[in-house]
Amino acid sequence: MKLGIPSETYPGERRVAAVPMVLPDLQKVGFEILVQAGAGLEAGFSDAAYEEKGARIVDRDTIFAEADMLLQVRCLGANDEHGQPDLQHLRKGQILVGQHDPLSKPNTAARLAEKGVTAFSMEMMPRITRAQSMDILSSMATIAGYRAVLLAAEKLPRLFPMMMTAAGTLKPAKVFIVGVGVAGLQAIATAKRLGAVVSAYDVRPAVAEQVQSLGAKFVEFDLETAGAEDKGGYAKAQSAEFIAKQQSEMMRVVSEHDVVITTAAIPGKKAPILITADMVDKMAPGSVLVDLAAERGGNCELTRPGETVVVDGVQIMGPLNMASDAPSHASLMYARNLTNFIKSLAKDGQWAPDPEDEVVQGTLLCKDGEIVHPRLRELLALPKLETPVEDSAEGSADGEESAD
Repeated sequence: MKLGIPSETYPGERRVAAVPMVLPDLQKVGFEILVQAGAGLEAGFSDAAYEEKGARIVDRDTIFAEADMLLQVRCLGANDEHGQPDLQHLRKGQILVGQHDPLSKPNTAARLAEKGVTAFSMEMMPRITRAQSMDILSSMATIAGYRAVLLAAEKLPRLFPMMMTAAGTLKPAKVFIVGVGVAGLQAIATAKRLGAVVSAYDVRPAVAEQVQSLGAKFVEFDLETAGAEDKGGYAKAQSAEFIAKQQSEMMRVVSEHDVVITTAAIPGKKAPILITADMVDKMAPGSVLVDLAAERGGNCELTRPGETVVVDGVQIMGPLNMASDAPSHASLMYARNLTNFIKSLAKDGQWAPDPEDEVVQGTLLCKDGEIVHPRLRELLALPKLETPVEDSAEGSADGEESAD
């Protein structure tokens, strides 16, 4: 089989889906690697580096014409506008692996099904122990949490650490992290390393121990939190009454901090509003709020995705695609996730996904012209499948179309 790595077309996207270091592992699975010329340059990986690992450098048309499988950072669903030209080049039986944003863009998956494409969505990876090394959401959230603190430290008109100087003692900055998932935990650790006094809040009380283990204070509110976490480990959407009470208690805490970093997102849904305009009004001039949920609308009522808003001296930042700001390590982590995914579904040096595999069932969106993911079928108002569709996404060793 031939595996293609095209350049990303989403504006500002600097990552690449595979880096030279992972190519030997992909070759062991039986792939011949095709890389579009210049695909890795923005992430710091030259064409020569790919060639040294056995890849063939080709143009984009060749990638789509010859590759049995394509690896992308942003597939069509996560790149709806600028990915359109690629749709016409996709063919029946081709396998597409990457980010599809299927819960927000289910109709895009339906268009891939119409083309006969077999699509695997890495965002839908089940949260099981075996799949941790394939979890792109955690990998990219790690980078976002780290970058958010650096962004806040740069914009805050004071230093993060306490300093004893001849001019007197400088008090440390106070940082409040809202949402203690992977991004939140990395933000806590980074802010602590920079010397800030850090507090954190999450609707899931079970994360308190993790917060404290990093040297931060876990803020507790008088709220009923039973059932606040779904079986996948994500925070669940809460009632309007719960959110109103949460916001009331949040008001006091937010006003006491110099930096607020929000990370609360629910897959496939608009981010919950946790920081209101009234809360921002209580923050001191010069304070900074970094909203990592900006791509989902934002956790702050005043967030404008992709912009920085200044309200009475408070900077509200809505950065997008934070992982792309560190494209080298982001690409390395993403590539390792995809490589682990492919290796896990290979058998005897061949790509041979088992339809009964929990990882396959969790990530496979469509194949043989049919949407097969239960949650996606529900979003598209399709009837439940009576029997699982047998997998035939094996492809041939000589680069001919697979049997899908």
